[in-house]
Amino acid sequence: MIDPETRFNEIIDALKSREYRLTPQRVELIRMIARSEGHPSAGMLYARIKDRFPTMSPATVYKTLALLKELNQVVEIDLPHDIHFDGNRPEPHPHLACLRCNTILDGNFTIEKHDIQHMEQETGFLVQRQQLVFFGLCSACQEKAE
Repeated sequence: MIDPETRFNEIIDALKSREYRLTPQRVELIRMIARSEGHPSAGMLYARIKDRFPTMSPATVYKTLALLKELNQVVEIDLPHDIHFDGNRPEPHPHLACLRCNTILDGNFTIEKHDIQHMEQETGFLVQRQQLVFFGLCSACQEKAE
């Protein structure tokens, strides 16, 4: 995992370079994303931030996450039960999702740009967003099933 302060500064710099506003709510949300050790959903992030900013709406969280996704600062993990986000490793990489406890783990390899470009050239398909999720059972759920 990248150092949270370094990751926070990377995200802030990406927003500044495009001259997006850095409201206190947005800065706090980015800090939470940079510090997150898991793959939080928008609802989880909103639940954590609403005590500090009680007038903030869930829409602010969703809009900020959409912006960060557009800037390639978070990876969206679209699961059957919810959408989660990975702000620690914004480059395309696989995720492992447990069907029983909903744990999400990072795969330990990256999807290389040249592989995507090769696939685009072979198929004529223009990839705009990539996602690779393996569904199964985590080791803890496997042990419980035995």
